[in-house]
Amino acid sequence: MSRALKSLGIFFAFVVIFTLSRHALSPSTTTTTTTSTPSATSTTTTTTIAGSVSCTAADFRGVFNQGQGAAGTIYASVSLVKDTAGTCTLKGWPMLTLLDRTGAILHSTTIDLPTTNSPIRFPISQANAAPATLVLHNGSETNFSLAYSDVPRGAEVCPSATTLAVQLVQNGSVVDVTAQYPVQPCNNGAMWVSPFY
Repeated sequence: MSRALKSLGIFFAFVVIFTLSRHALSPSTTTTTTTSTPSATSTTTTTTIAGSVSCTAADFRGVFNQGQGAAGTIYASVSLVKDTAGTCTLKGWPMLTLLDRTGAILHSTTIDLPTTNSPIRFPISQANAAPATLVLHNGSETNFSLAYSDVPRGAEVCPSATTLAVQLVQNGSVVDVTAQYPVQPCNNGAMWVSPFY
């Protein structure tokens, strides 16, 4: 066999191996879902890596990390710790529903950040980045940040939530996260939310 044919054969073998390895490692499908309910409006993008399982709220327990305030804006975050076996993937924004101390749903609106005209910059730099695909194992932690104004406009009465019901996908299971102090978003219950990081 001539040297040119051997080189050509090696080249084609390399192309086939490269192509197959890319398809084995990185095929994905992306689904964007917009939901609107009396309690929340959000846009969620979920990416699923072929052969993997998407995370559900039932995989996690949540902790509310009390934040800080500046110029009438309260910043906080939520940590979700995976406490089930196996691996799952997560990408996008949480869907939040606020509940008062009796369990009643409060009106709120979530605004997914970052956007090109983001009025908010979260103190945690990862919260200001675009969504990334996260691969989570038993004991792994993911977080998201939130911000809201606690300054009422005129005679507005701001809702007072003690629990955040967090969904990872539309119509999915919920992980309840209890806040140490009430979450009171004014301006019609508006809350800015980061992607999972």
